[in-house]
Amino acid sequence: MYLHLGQSVVVPYSSVVGLFDLDNSSASHRTRGFLEQAEREGRVVNVSDDLPKSFILCQEEGRPPMIYISQLATATLLKRAESNLFE
Repeated sequence: MYLHLGQSVVVPYSSVVGLFDLDNSSASHRTRGFLEQAEREGRVVNVSDDLPKSFILCQEEGRPPMIYISQLATATLLKRAESNLFE
């Protein structure tokens, strides 16, 4: 099963570690630091043409964790994952 994150980007659902609301989670200085470090290391992929609403942490075996910035809300992503949709 795959999860569509927006802008024709899909990831294997099994690689998704977490879905995070960008407004709520970025209030923490630790989360901001984590995102800034990942961006410096080139592990952030922006799949949002609009105002970003969430970030998705993915970990595939043998690869460094990747972070996808999406314009979709976490509720939308969760609904897609639960309904097994692939768009």
